[in-house]
Amino acid sequence: MTMLTVNAQTLTERQKGLAACACLMAQGDMDRLEPAVRMALDKGVTINELKEAFSQLYAYTGFPRSLNALGVLNKVLEASPRGGLEGGWQEGKPWKRPAEWDDAKKAYELGTKNQTQLSGKPFNYTFCPQDDYYLKSHLFGDIFAGDQLSAADREIVTVAALSGLEGVAPQLAAHKQGAVNMGNSKQLVDELCAWLSGEGYTLSTKWPKGEPNPYGKYFIGQSYLADVGGGVMNVTFEPGCRNNWHIHHKQVQVLICVAGRGWYQEWGKAPVEMTPGTVIAIPAEVKHWHGAQKDSWFQHLTYHKDVQEDASNEWCEPVDEATYNKL
Repeated sequence: MTMLTVNAQTLTERQKGLAACACLMAQGDMDRLEPAVRMALDKGVTINELKEAFSQLYAYTGFPRSLNALGVLNKVLEASPRGGLEGGWQEGKPWKRPAEWDDAKKAYELGTKNQTQLSGKPFNYTFCPQDDYYLKSHLFGDIFAGDQLSAADREIVTVAALSGLEGVAPQLAAHKQGAVNMGNSKQLVDELCAWLSGEGYTLSTKWPKGEPNPYGKYFIGQSYLADVGGGVMNVTFEPGCRNNWHIHHKQVQVLICVAGRGWYQEWGKAPVEMTPGTVIAIPAEVKHWHGAQKDSWFQHLTYHKDVQEDASNEWCEPVDEATYNKL
């Protein structure tokens, strides 16, 4: 079995498999998780390692999502001959019950040691003694006592999961440093977060990504287009992607942000941030552009209304780097 190399500078295919599954499991996106599980198993993650990862993450995402993810893993295995083992998937080392589960004092001592290493210093949450005990005895004690994943692997899994959740920025920042303290290099952790974003795993959405945009020559960066019916298109922008300045003649364009974060700007006016729920109606004959923020994927629905005869679209110059980078 391939294990994480301490201080590795390059994210391995196995780590990518673990991270993708953790991120999607945290979001509760079972549709995207199923192919990610197959990908992870193809890339050398063992069946028992995935069981351990999904079990560990109940402490961060709750039992419902943990159990749902384990259900997806079971479904994938049941659909494959001999649980996928004939195709080269590995079961991994046999699971064994940690000795700490039978000794509460040892579990607490192990958890205190692990939490101190992860935090870089002793951590005592005196404001809430209950949580302080749960963290030390259970999360960093009972859970970390398992031998399916190394401590460095566990933090890869945790950082990936937190990257897929909203409203957990302090915990994500703490675990990114904790991942370094537990044996990963800072370069690897930064690469992990960039990879999750670049591959779209941190784009929490139910809208289809679609195919590469046929109008890509009018965009800087990569975008995708999906027809969702009723004359409505879904446009997905990778981080940093935006379209050129353009004008809709004799028609109004409507944008509805459904995922991620983006920008909309009219010529001569200040840019407007777009987040899920933002709706913008762009008057005819107004020069404008729209696209993703530098560090986020972005999706918006778009359609046209008040379309007159001979309506058309005029593409203009790209949004220059200086203008975009000021945002």
